[in-house]
Amino acid sequence: MCEANVYLEIAGHEELFMESVDMIHPETDGRLLIVDIFGDQKIIQGKIKHISLLNHKILLEKTEIG
Repeated sequence: MCEANVYLEIAGHEELFMESVDMIHPETDGRLLIVDIFGDQKIIQGKIKHISLLNHKILLEKTEIG
């Protein structure tokens, strides 16, 4: 499988945000739509900080609205 886990960087450490992610779709307003292999969705205001395809890991950083 090619899915990855998404982590959110908070106060210098990483917290698991969503598992088995299949797709991340950037919205025009700076939000990210994240969809897992089961079709569950989450939306976060943020940006991609790091992607490791070998480790199946995506690290996000929250951004401010505006």
